[in-house]
Amino acid sequence: MRHQRAGVHLSRTSAHRKALFSNLVAALFTNERIRTTDAKAKETRRLAERTITWARRVGDVLGKKPERRTTEESARVVHAVRMARRIVRDRGAVLKLFDELAPRYSDRHGGYTRIVKLVQRPGDAASMSLLELMPEDGAAAPKTGGGGKDKGTAEGKTAAKGAAKASGSSKAAAGSKVSKPSAETSKKSRSSKTKDEK
Repeated sequence: MRHQRAGVHLSRTSAHRKALFSNLVAALFTNERIRTTDAKAKETRRLAERTITWARRVGDVLGKKPERRTTEESARVVHAVRMARRIVRDRGAVLKLFDELAPRYSDRHGGYTRIVKLVQRPGDAASMSLLELMPEDGAAAPKTGGGGKDKGTAEGKTAAKGAAKASGSSKAAAGSKVSKPSAETSKKSRSSKTKDEK
């Protein structure tokens, strides 16, 4: 029985798993959205929300200049940064977490991320998800510049890629039709040469 065994194993060693989730959370903080499998997205969400909470709890102290903070407030900030660094090893992601994300979620108590289900991955049919940070209240979601009808959404990107593949395959098919007659004409010219030589 798995009583009080939180988290997933994902057929990895503990060191590999920690590095994987550290990189995923850092990528989420840096890019504000990542595309990954459902199992990884759910576990990454758990760690990311916990880390954002550490930064949000010292949001009132972060508004002050470092020289104006009391010793206790400075200790709170240092402790929060160290707790965040236990999960996120990327220095740039931690800076963005405390500088941009903590003030953004100062009035929100949990629910900093959302998971959007996507189509299955073509290679192994793994169920995919888009894990993204919630935008500020009243602000639009970050745009990714995808093509297709639904610009900025993952479905629009997938549709654009499918259309590009289809047009590429039709061009390749058209190119192969053109090249076949030239091959036949070269065979005819070879046979005529051999007849002349005889």
